[in-house]
Amino acid sequence: MYEEDSGVYWCEFGGGGASSMVVNISVSGGSVILQSPVLPVMEGHNLTLSCQSKTPPSNPSAVFYKDGSLIRTEPIGHMTLQHVSRSDEGLYKCHIRDHGESPSSWISVSERSTEAPPPASAPPPLVLRVCLHLVVISPFIISTLLLVSLCPQRASGSDPSVSMVMTQHSHAEQGLADDYDDIITSGTTEHQF
Repeated sequence: MYEEDSGVYWCEFGGGGASSMVVNISVSGGSVILQSPVLPVMEGHNLTLSCQSKTPPSNPSAVFYKDGSLIRTEPIGHMTLQHVSRSDEGLYKCHIRDHGESPSSWISVSERSTEAPPPASAPPPLVLRVCLHLVVISPFIISTLLLVSLCPQRASGSDPSVSMVMTQHSHAEQGLADDYDDIITSGTTEHQF
């Protein structure tokens, strides 16, 4: 890279004119460099700037500036801004005694995202299918089990389907019953249930 490569860069994609965030890249041939984040810092996060010299000592005491105004002097060449806000956005530079001044770098601060979290993902299709099958088949299985448990087991052919009770009659009643037997054709109909 060369000093002429310094400038504002961004990416454009799609035919609709959509573009990425703007990035300011400074290429310097000087001996002092301000290391700063290329992408915007989110509100509430910390911002660390590092002022370094290409010649020893690499991390000497450094003076930091924002928009041309002195912020503070740091003995080890690092400065951290706690919980940045939109007011921290601006042009930053640093100066190391006997080495010189860094080029200015633009620091952007982006708003904290207030969007709702993304909705929970749908269950996998296999789980959904298994649940659907259980819901559909369960009533059939339950009703079948109830019918099997409530109906008595029958042995094949050993129990008559209609039971007959015989009572003993006195001799007078027996004679009367014999008379009726002559009139009514006797017959028994057996029904299977």
